[in-house]
Amino acid sequence: MSTGRVVQINVAPEGGVPKRPVVAALLTALGVAGDRQLDLKHHGGPDRAVCLFGQECIDALAAEGHPIVPGGAGENLTITGLPWSELQAGDRLAVGEVAVLEISGPAPPCTTIAGSFTGGEFTRISEKLHPGWSRLYARVLTEGLVREGALVRRLPRELGALV
Repeated sequence: MSTGRVVQINVAPEGGVPKRPVVAALLTALGVAGDRQLDLKHHGGPDRAVCLFGQECIDALAAEGHPIVPGGAGENLTITGLPWSELQAGDRLAVGEVAVLEISGPAPPCTTIAGSFTGGEFTRISEKLHPGWSRLYARVLTEGLVREGALVRRLPRELGALV
């Protein structure tokens, strides 16, 4: 079982990006309280309630010269310490004291986040083109309040179904 931490919680009450940091937010079955999506055809809903991204990915992208920062790619939770490229649909994450998320799949990048990439190359985090670099969507299995710095535990597959 691997563990990490929530580096930053990001919301955009008006929608769009960048999402701005908040100290805490309620994760609900329909999304992150205080956050809004402008394009509900491609974002939000129960299977895309929370968008996750690894701080290590952000750091590596910044080292490549991209002007990316936490929240700039539209993620709700910026997380550090998890083996990002190993996470996949079906994996469950316990976030903070109560919340449990289940990864539903990669979050396809779109032009909205182009400002976080040199030359607008937002496809740099396309799962199809660069496996292991994508943001991830998750559904909320157990709602809960999450605070910046909260522990994130990747639950073992055999135990995940019990939560």
